[in-house]
Amino acid sequence: MRISRSLLDPWLTLPVKSLYRWLPIPRSFPPEGIVITGHLLAILGAVGFAYSTTRWWGGVLAALGVAGNHLADCLDGTHARATGQCRNGGELLDHFFDPLSFSYWLAGLAVSCGRLDLGLVAVTGLFATAILTNIKAKMIGEFTLARFGPTEFKTLLAGYGLLLSALPLTGGVPDTVPVAMVFFSALIVFGLAQLFVQLVLSVRQVNEQGAPPDTTEWVTTKSSGKK
Repeated sequence: MRISRSLLDPWLTLPVKSLYRWLPIPRSFPPEGIVITGHLLAILGAVGFAYSTTRWWGGVLAALGVAGNHLADCLDGTHARATGQCRNGGELLDHFFDPLSFSYWLAGLAVSCGRLDLGLVAVTGLFATAILTNIKAKMIGEFTLARFGPTEFKTLLAGYGLLLSALPLTGGVPDTVPVAMVFFSALIVFGLAQLFVQLVLSVRQVNEQGAPPDTTEWVTTKSSGKK
């Protein structure tokens, strides 16, 4: 079971899915192709973030990459269900690429403000959150997105990219690196705080809703050496 408690999904994700039937996507096109396209757009967005404090177009490119990635993320499952192409492999690719896409953006933000050390902290926190989400889903049979989940994160990043591109045009902020530094630091603090809260809540949830604990010992196998 998949449940989204996202604040923005009803306003951003569901309308996109409702427009699927009007899009010229061939029915024979594999949904995995949409997943890979979204991943390539995420890489494009990461490049934009890396240049966002040195080139005016960096923030625009970042916003387009993030928005395009979200569009693909909304449509891959919809296309798979509409064309009868639901496959476990496609779902695996989707969940595999999602945290990678976010890690690219965080790396790009780290490059933009010259703080790769903060980038390591951000990426570590991101993958800790992804691991926690997937392990909890396996233990209770429910994949849940938090109120501030992927959609909210992408919206924040896209808005930040556009803002950073617009600031030099105002003439009031000649150097956008301090802005990037403040934004990136605040993002990390918020992410780590949310990770801690979700960890506490997840431990409580799996204790209450999970299957009985596995009390068996590991079975160690040894090759017989026969060919």
